[in-house]
Amino acid sequence: MSYDILFASSNKNKFDEAKNITSKFGLKLKFLKLHLQEIQANTLEEIATHKAMQAFSICSRPVIVEDAGLFIKSLNGFPGPYSSFVLDAIGNKGILKLVSTQRCAIFRSVIVYCQEYDDVHLFSADVDGTISKKEQGKKWGFDPIFIPSGKNKSYSQLVDKNQISHRYLALKKFANWYLNKKRSSGL
Repeated sequence: MSYDILFASSNKNKFDEAKNITSKFGLKLKFLKLHLQEIQANTLEEIATHKAMQAFSICSRPVIVEDAGLFIKSLNGFPGPYSSFVLDAIGNKGILKLVSTQRCAIFRSVIVYCQEYDDVHLFSADVDGTISKKEQGKKWGFDPIFIPSGKNKSYSQLVDKNQISHRYLALKKFANWYLNKKRSSGL
């Protein structure tokens, strides 16, 4: 099967979601299963950039990585760039115990494209929302506890999540940029 770009991750759920989204733009992704180092840094951009350069150094082909973070306002943006670690450590139930009556949150996605070492392009998107009072639905990650603004269901319960999510918005920016770049270079 031919593909346009490798998607490096150890998370098959994330890849499946990204593949579904990018296919709507005519982009084909191929899963490159890698357990990349998850550095501890203050921004998603730093984490994703490190992963993209690490992935490129392994495969020497154009590659994208995605990193996402849940930023809860009442917790001063926690877990933010530490979302993966926090999800593994305390899970959604732990987050629900930490959140007070102020439930506002932002879900952010950062896509990093790398076609040469140290040559990266970043695409990010945020979705405002709230943290639910209990888990709703059974999908992966923070999807069961994040309710996007304007909706009354969690990401896990939404049929149209892949048309409105933070990951969709960031991948849409990337796909438009990549396809324009491809057209302008005559490929």
